[in-house]
Amino acid sequence: MCIDCGCPSPGHDHHHHKAHDHDHGHDSRTVRIEEDLLAKNDRLARANRELFRDKGLFVLNLVSSPGSGKTSILERTLADLGAQTGFAVLEGDQQTANDAERIAATGVPVHQINTGAGCHLDAHMVGHGVERFDLDAVDILMIENVGNLVCPASFDLGEDHKVAVLSVTEGEDKPLKYPQMFQAADILLINKIDLLPYLRFDVEKCKQFARRVNPAIRIFELSCHSGVGMDAWYGWLAEGVAKKRKQ
Repeated sequence: MCIDCGCPSPGHDHHHHKAHDHDHGHDSRTVRIEEDLLAKNDRLARANRELFRDKGLFVLNLVSSPGSGKTSILERTLADLGAQTGFAVLEGDQQTANDAERIAATGVPVHQINTGAGCHLDAHMVGHGVERFDLDAVDILMIENVGNLVCPASFDLGEDHKVAVLSVTEGEDKPLKYPQMFQAADILLINKIDLLPYLRFDVEKCKQFARRVNPAIRIFELSCHSGVGMDAWYGWLAEGVAKKRKQ
């Protein structure tokens, strides 16, 4: 079961566990299962990271609530940079392939991972997913995680950075409500800033909250619709690719 929300994982009967919430033997057994799950994931993430390092890939794990604009940011980034940078995209979703179809329309290689009832991608899914790509032709691997600010924080995929996306249509207190995610992410994209004149979203307060839980977090303010702020994001991507090529 997922360590954070209790969602079912393969091989575990979620309903059986919930029926014994007051069974102390069950509680200790559940803790062991959760520890084993994360330990296995971390081993696979290390293998992924070694593969990505050998291939010189810059790997980003995009995380957010549903509707933040992750896919739209990806679309704009791929359209603007795809001609000079080799991209591949892993799309995580519980059921549909809609986002993967949007990415495929940009001409970039994409592979859909449907998690079913699962609320996050894990290192095993990613390790198998990248087998679909010619990694020698890839500079940046973008992993769009399932829309969820809880569970993806706990699961290392082998990425270089977790990139949290927060839309100004959400509350500026999201970093305080979901501190584990904003501690795990070292990049924050504040998206849809073109809508600020119509909202009561306090950007400075949001940045303050994010830095309260993670003083080292790097923040970009942008709009994938108007294009404002996207150049700074692109510059950071270019820096990451250049560093990888030197390693």
